[in-house]
Amino acid sequence: MRAGAKQYHAWRESGNVDLRLMTRAERQELAWVVLEGLSVGDAFGEMASYRSENVRKSVELGVPAGPWWWTDDTAMALGIMECLVALGKIDEDSLAQIFARNFNRDPDRGYGRMARMVLRSIVAGEDWRKVSSTAFGSGSMGNGAAMRVGPVGAWFADDLDRVVEEATLSARVTHWHPEGIAGAVAVGVGVANAWRSRALPVAEARRMIADEVLKRCPSGATRTMIESACKFDSGASPMEAGRALGNGALVTSPDTVPFVFWSALRSLDDYQEAILGTIEAGGDCDTNAAMVGSIVAARLGISCIPTEWRSARESLPREG
Repeated sequence: MRAGAKQYHAWRESGNVDLRLMTRAERQELAWVVLEGLSVGDAFGEMASYRSENVRKSVELGVPAGPWWWTDDTAMALGIMECLVALGKIDEDSLAQIFARNFNRDPDRGYGRMARMVLRSIVAGEDWRKVSSTAFGSGSMGNGAAMRVGPVGAWFADDLDRVVEEATLSARVTHWHPEGIAGAVAVGVGVANAWRSRALPVAEARRMIADEVLKRCPSGATRTMIESACKFDSGASPMEAGRALGNGALVTSPDTVPFVFWSALRSLDDYQEAILGTIEAGGDCDTNAAMVGSIVAARLGISCIPTEWRSARESLPREG
């Protein structure tokens, strides 16, 4: 039995691949790597969203000149990162204030209509619990909590129970609905297990990630569709997968996160192909690519991101 296969089977028995706890410095560095993967996917997806079907041809002709501006996906992931660096955990009250402050300073990042309403209310002094829990009547089931959760999955990658707990807290500030939370949990767990799978052959890594996401994602429409995504033909085109699974056009967790997992698992060892395939499906291109980018970068590290792409992306404010 090959070493990778032995490690996979050991994980099947123990529930873990890498049992060593990370240091704080390692958590922070991994979270920044994931944020790089997220933000480049976000900026590339936003830049290419209006010609998504021709994205490959565009890249073949030469990478479009930068800067590629990142959107609310990255803006809110930076807010999560700020909270983690300051506190080592997600504190909902603190995160709500960070989100509101950052939105108030720079509101033109493509925030959705409901997100703008929620954040404006927090800026005005309203309790985030009331605002979030009453959005759309019973809370938002949008894909916004999933798009920004990558740093949480990275920071707590050595403790999957903690990933679920902290991803839930990070979601509730703006996405109270169980489906909005489920999307964040799924992507957070996906990021954590992509990192855990880094020593495994790709086929075994795919199984590991899918198993853990389905095990830990709360029941509901998002989880049901992720299960379908994990069974969907990996040889299908991104457009076919997007039509079958949803491509984020509805901007909901069940319509977005399942396709994200199909696309990430399909190209788990190739960041560029993962992003191009994700964008080809159309829909919510920047958000889809942000999530896929965070998962793939967690497994492969920062070197997987094309240097030209990182250079073209608008710079990130790195603190801590």
